[in-house]
Amino acid sequence: MGLLFQTRASDSSWIGTVWTCTSERVAEMTSVAGVSWGIVFWQREGIAYTSISGPETRTGTAPVPEGATFVGIEFAVGTSLRAVPAPALVDGGVELPDAHRRSFRLDGARWETPGADDAEALVARLVRAGVVIRDPLVTGLRRGDRPAATARTVERRFREATGLTQGAVRQIERARSAAAGLASGVPVAEVVAGLGYFDEPHLARALRRYVGRTARQLRDGTGGPIALALDQRATS
Repeated sequence: MGLLFQTRASDSSWIGTVWTCTSERVAEMTSVAGVSWGIVFWQREGIAYTSISGPETRTGTAPVPEGATFVGIEFAVGTSLRAVPAPALVDGGVELPDAHRRSFRLDGARWETPGADDAEALVARLVRAGVVIRDPLVTGLRRGDRPAATARTVERRFREATGLTQGAVRQIERARSAAAGLASGVPVAEVVAGLGYFDEPHLARALRRYVGRTARQLRDGTGGPIALALDQRATS
């Protein structure tokens, strides 16, 4: 079976995506660069775990617990935790203590562990309690607004809210879009032109740095398990 990722969009402006994953006969996977932080709930052999994952600026290799099931909430860019500065989570994360199958502890309080369909309800409670916050300037910027602030102020606020520069976010999002296109059969030349890469070597470098795959591997579905939902396929 390998890894089976499934993702869905959310009608909450605080959430990027909600995802689930199951693993079987997989020891490790390729982790992929991402622009958002998230909360991950997972169980293995009846034991529950909860962790905070940060944005990732590069690809890497991550272990996969055998027979584990995961539910993850990927938050929108510009949101953050009140108790943990966003830059502190980049290329890292925090395992939350005292997690159980039905509840977990975050920011001094206990919260009900959600299923994939309950993510919005949990996030709404965290927002009302002030546990999850966001910078309205960054939120507006992501919508295409032009903030009434200097470029230096905008960049500083963006980095404080996300842990990343605007340029890094654009590069990572573009590489992930390229990977999705290639996996669905879009020709390399069309991906290069459509996403504004200089040429195919430029695309290849971006894929290697942020996705850990070549264009051919993405097209053929080879290269081993990867932490990215590509056309909702199982990877093995």
